[in-house]
Amino acid sequence: MEEDQQYLLTVAKGIVNHPDDVKVERRVDEKGVLLTLHVNPADMGYVVGRRGKTAEALRTLLRIVGAKHNARVSIQIHDPNHQGDRSDRMPMGDVDTSAVENLNI
Repeated sequence: MEEDQQYLLTVAKGIVNHPDDVKVERRVDEKGVLLTLHVNPADMGYVVGRRGKTAEALRTLLRIVGAKHNARVSIQIHDPNHQGDRSDRMPMGDVDTSAVENLNI
């Protein structure tokens, strides 16, 4: 296992409640190294953090690890509940607005 992959695995296992479910896939292409982090769906909030702060911190740390080896390292957090663009999930025509129609604003 490569150093960047092992580093992300160790850090992620330290912040989740289900460390045995943490997996990191590593893929290298012309853009650099892409690490895909898989965690238990119940731990997504811990990995992403409030307003994405934890995920951004992980990205920053991995950039530093990559810089040590002259490689561009990116992280992707796999969300099994995500089904494409959010706008595709609920078209605006299907939104129930009856609760706010008579507010006279």
